[in-house]
Amino acid sequence: MTFAPRSLHVPALGVDTRAWEYGDETGETLILVHGFRGDHHGLEGIAARIVELRPELRILVPDLPGFGESPAIPGRTHDLALYGEWLRSFAATAAPSGFNVLGHSFGSLVVARAIAQGLDPLRLILINPISAPALAGPQAALTQLAIGYYRAAELLPERGARALLGNPAIVRIMSEVMAKTRDPELRAWIHGQHAQYFSTFADPSTLLEAFRASVSHTVVEYSDAFTMPTLLIAGERDDITPLAKQLDLQRRVRGSQLRIIPGTGHLVHYEAVHDSAAYVADFIAPLTVVSPSTRSIAAEAIAGGRA
Repeated sequence: MTFAPRSLHVPALGVDTRAWEYGDETGETLILVHGFRGDHHGLEGIAARIVELRPELRILVPDLPGFGESPAIPGRTHDLALYGEWLRSFAATAAPSGFNVLGHSFGSLVVARAIAQGLDPLRLILINPISAPALAGPQAALTQLAIGYYRAAELLPERGARALLGNPAIVRIMSEVMAKTRDPELRAWIHGQHAQYFSTFADPSTLLEAFRASVSHTVVEYSDAFTMPTLLIAGERDDITPLAKQLDLQRRVRGSQLRIIPGTGHLVHYEAVHDSAAYVADFIAPLTVVSPSTRSIAAEAIAGGRA
């Protein structure tokens, strides 16, 4: 079963954010916020799978300002405060009657900052949340190299910076490090996704501003504001945030749930679509209270994701 998304233009902070809508246009809304350097394509697998499990839901997947098909916000520094402000504006326009929100990786920082600024979702889901400082993770040395890489790009004129930031060999190295699956077909597909969508940023300046935001904050800074029901989903082998730090975050957020997906790392949204979508669908509306046919689809999703 497939669900073709509908393309939307949603006004937010004076520009039109591009977004893709799945499922029932009148259903309960779930907003998905993608990670750094990606765009909506990174979460389309999870969005489509959730709608297979929950066709009554409405899923919105926007491109962050300055990435994919969403323009940068003119005259603004693309720091975490700006992204939090943008998400509050986007949600107020796109889902004025209420919504759930999910953030992956850098998207977890955007969502967390927005909540600290007043965003009030019904439920909160964070996949691979950034729960540790950038230089404290399992790949701290590689993070230091990444910081040097982006700083080098900052010194170049725009044409040279874009060439360096979009260098296919560097993007491939990143993809090889992050992917944990041993399935050659899945690895090849992940590399293809990164090659196609990892460099769809508006301009080098916006990308560099967003990178500084991504390595300067953690979700933990804002976790006291997480008073709504909260689900955390973490990859067991995440290179960005070690599992111990995700357990610490779960303990900090009263009543939160943590689902750990074995064998995966920071690319849960690519490597464990079935498991993560089933966890999200069950968190929003427990699968045990729906029709037998929907329960059957959910069971297949969980079994497929663990195969």
